[in-house]
Amino acid sequence: METERTGFQTQNEPHPTELVKGGHVNQKVSISELRKAIPDYCFQPSLARSFFYLARDLTYSTILLCALYYSLQTSLVRNSSALYYAVVSTYGICQGIVWTGLWVIAHDCGHSGFSTSSAVNDTVGFLLHSSLLAPYFSWKSTHRRHHIYSNHVEKDLNYVPPSRSEYAAKIGRAVETLDEAGQDAPVVLFLRILLQQVIGWNWYIMSNITCPPSAVAKKGMSAWRHSHFDPWGAMFRESEVAAVVLSDLGCLATIAALYKLYQVFGSFETLFWVYIVPWSWVNHWIVMITYLHHTHPNLPKYTAESWTFLRGATATIDRDFGIIGTHFLHHISSDHVTHHLFSRIPHYHTRAASEAIIPLLGNHYHGRGQFRYKDVQIAFRDCQWVEKDEEKDKTFGLYKDNSEASPRDQALWYRAGVSPAPEYKMRGVGA
Repeated sequence: METERTGFQTQNEPHPTELVKGGHVNQKVSISELRKAIPDYCFQPSLARSFFYLARDLTYSTILLCALYYSLQTSLVRNSSALYYAVVSTYGICQGIVWTGLWVIAHDCGHSGFSTSSAVNDTVGFLLHSSLLAPYFSWKSTHRRHHIYSNHVEKDLNYVPPSRSEYAAKIGRAVETLDEAGQDAPVVLFLRILLQQVIGWNWYIMSNITCPPSAVAKKGMSAWRHSHFDPWGAMFRESEVAAVVLSDLGCLATIAALYKLYQVFGSFETLFWVYIVPWSWVNHWIVMITYLHHTHPNLPKYTAESWTFLRGATATIDRDFGIIGTHFLHHISSDHVTHHLFSRIPHYHTRAASEAIIPLLGNHYHGRGQFRYKDVQIAFRDCQWVEKDEEKDKTFGLYKDNSEASPRDQALWYRAGVSPAPEYKMRGVGA
């Protein structure tokens, strides 16, 4: 068994991000061995416990709504614009975190991790995601395929980077000149990150921009037929039409309820601060969570020849986000590797499962990172496109120094570059 060291550098690295190395490469570990190492109870959702976390988050949300209401009734806040904006902004940030936790619970439902009953899972998940304007069944379908083919450059649906030639075309440069392309100025980098975080989730749902054309169910359709809201579009099979329509109806019902709230409030400003601001924060956190888990200069992507489920599922990073990640976001950031390997494990058991399997993964466990703006900068600046890198393959332990690499032992690795123009459609499709 190959035993070379790898993982993320923690010293003398030009882009520091505190990560813990994983040990030695373990090329022989199997999914069945990992499954056996995890205590059986980790795979058993507890309906009482699941509903406890749901009730807890709903209680947090109610407390924040009540606190906002009573704060706005005080003469001190009514008579001070500074205090008013401080109160509503603080509410928006805090409620956004709580609602992200509810979004994660709905995500667990989509993985059958809330209950042993599919009816309960889909009912709870549908209600929660619909209330946050996320199409539950549509996203459940594409997210399932992301888990099946994670980090497969032809079949994964999320954050699939372009090749050298695709990237060169996007920035209008010759392929052989990419190494001299440079990087974005700090202000440009900030603005591009801001654009991604503000509208990334909604634009992804509308246009599926992070997906290669080879991964969709129906090929050759126009760019505007790749929406999660299009039942007959490129994303879904005929058997999924009814579920996608139901997802659309759920979101339309929420929009109707919001319009009714607007009439009750008599003010769009109130609706804006009560719902739109925290909802926007939810979208920000979802984009940041998924982007940082799958994007780092030392994370591999795989071709059809080199991809295996184990390689793809482990090519992600656990990231620590303190009490926000563990308590409010239900371990979605701190135990993401385990979630990709065994997505049915309820969030309240992922920590125990991680402790059981990480020692077996060796260098297939890429390490732990953090959850900071600096990490987004690193990912955005240094992960623009991918190509083969023999030295990284050897360092990672895909094959021995003195052996000849076969296609199955070659990964694709991120390269830095300038940001291309903002994407408005999925690459490789017509208008």
